[in-house]
Amino acid sequence: MTTTSDTTYEFRLAGPGDSEAIEGIDGSFTTATVFAVAVTGEGFALREVPVDPPLVKVFPEDDGSDDADGADAPDDDNRTFVAVGADGGVAGFAAVSYSPWNRRLTVEDIEVAPDHRGRGVGRSLMGCAVDFARERGAGHVWLEVTNVNAPAIHAYRRLGFAFCGLDTALYQGTESEGEHALYMSMPCP
Repeated sequence: MTTTSDTTYEFRLAGPGDSEAIEGIDGSFTTATVFAVAVTGEGFALREVPVDPPLVKVFPEDDGSDDADGADAPDDDNRTFVAVGADGGVAGFAAVSYSPWNRRLTVEDIEVAPDHRGRGVGRSLMGCAVDFARERGAGHVWLEVTNVNAPAIHAYRRLGFAFCGLDTALYQGTESEGEHALYMSMPCP
C-alpha cells in the first residue's frame, strides 16, 4: 500500500480480472496549450502555444488487436501495473514492454482515471515501470506522446524524460490526423 496525497493506493501487477476496469478508464484530457512542431532540414523545434478554446481530446476506442493492457497474458518482457484505490476500483494503469536487443523499456500506455489525477498515481505507476526496467537491466525508458497532450508532456518532463524524436506520419489516416508523435526517453536510474 502506498499513500499518495490523501488517498491510499495499492500498486500491483494486473490480473485477468482487471482487464475490464483497465479498458474502462477515461484517458481523455483537456488542455489550454499544445506543443507546436516546426520541422526543418536539421531537425525539429517545439514551442508551447495556447489554444482557445481549450482542446478536449478523447482517444478512440481500442480495437483490442494489440492487447496492450497485457492483463490476460503477461510474459517475461511485458507487464501491466495497476493502481487500486481504497474502494477497490482501478484508478490507473501502466502497460510496459522490454526489448532485450536494445535494453529499452517502452511505456506502451499509461492512464490515470480523471478523479485520481494530481495525486501522484501516475508517478507511482511510472515508478513500478522503472523498477521493472531495472529488474530487466534496461538502459533507458522510452515512450510516445502526441504533441497536443501538454499535461502528459509536462508530467513526463518532471519525471526526467527528455525529447528524443519526432514522427510526423504516425497518425496519418487516423482520428489523430494532424497531430505529431513525440518520443521521449530517460536513462534508467
